[in-house]
Amino acid sequence: MFFRTMLHFVLARFRSRLGHGDVARTNFITLPTDLDIINHMNNGVYFSIMDVARFEMLVRNGVWQLMRDRGWYPVVASETITFRKSLNPWNRFTIESRIIGHDDKAVYMEQRFVRPDATGTPEIYATGYIRARFLRKAGGTVPMPELVEAFGVEGFHGIPEWMERWGDDVALPPMRAAAPSVWS
Repeated sequence: MFFRTMLHFVLARFRSRLGHGDVARTNFITLPTDLDIINHMNNGVYFSIMDVARFEMLVRNGVWQLMRDRGWYPVVASETITFRKSLNPWNRFTIESRIIGHDDKAVYMEQRFVRPDATGTPEIYATGYIRARFLRKAGGTVPMPELVEAFGVEGFHGIPEWMERWGDDVALPPMRAAAPSVWS
């Protein structure tokens, strides 16, 4: 995955720039190293490839350089994926990534794995959603108002109600709070 990330980092510098509301399209091929014992893409690999596509999007929309300049970095706080069809060896596919919006703590994104159907129309194979926070290398979380101002994403506030519920429902206690592992 490291080599894929570096390849897309280099390629992103030569691809068209993106606005924050644009859909980023990143092309991939299902490699033999992506497969599980059933000979289709391993479910964990989907998340790793989503990371690569998000990284490329951050480079193309200029956010990566802004983050580097300020000593910030993104972390995934929550993610989920729903599968519809399998990706098989050597399948070419595209990940379509789009920022949905943000709440007071996190940025939300949708990422779709798509392949052309028999007519050439992009067909969804899987859809993933992520909730990301931004941290400072010096320590602490970057407040959302500071992110909004730095990235110039004033119009992205608000997310669908179901996404807000999902973010709340899957959240764990803060890092400094107790989080005992007790099974009921």
